[in-house]
Amino acid sequence: MFKIYFKNNRGFTLAEIIVVVGIFGLIMIAISSFQRNVFVYNRYSQDAFSSAQDARNIIRVMVKDLRTASQSNNGAYAIAQAATNTITFFSDTNSDGLKEQIRYYLNDTTLMKGTTKPSGSPPTYISTDEKLNTLAYNVNRATSTALFEYFDDTYAGTSSPLTNPVNVTDIHLVKINLMINFNLGTSTRSRIYTSQVNLRNLKDNL
Repeated sequence: MFKIYFKNNRGFTLAEIIVVVGIFGLIMIAISSFQRNVFVYNRYSQDAFSSAQDARNIIRVMVKDLRTASQSNNGAYAIAQAATNTITFFSDTNSDGLKEQIRYYLNDTTLMKGTTKPSGSPPTYISTDEKLNTLAYNVNRATSTALFEYFDDTYAGTSSPLTNPVNVTDIHLVKINLMINFNLGTSTRSRIYTSQVNLRNLKDNL
């Protein structure tokens, strides 16, 4: 009886222990990989959300500045330059009675804003007085999507933009296409944020 009882209650063999440990290890690796993927996904989701918030805030400021574009303090037309990735115009952005020269432009993949206050009498805008601020990094310079598109007073929602070089006196509406790159794991994705603004004060300059 003793021998039978002993045989029925024998322990695990070395091979069985190795199999169990191997299976347990695979399960732990799978769980660890899943947790890592969840962490990485959450992090990139947060980065994408943060980029979206930043892009919307940047466009909101650009639209506000452009909406009040008007004749400069020295009588120059409201828009000084209009190209695919840059626009220069005049606007009293701080409500001090002086029209600052505002320049939005891409420096490689960085969106910049330059502000020049008029000085002297008669007032002049000196390029060396320009104050620069960085607005956004990782801007996509896709040739198929211009940062700025321009439309005349016939724009009805589906019209094609004005062709370059743009005659600044023809511009009545500016469309902003801010495309931001963000990393998603080992790949890079782009997301575009778009807005448009009517330049309501241009009639005073004609």
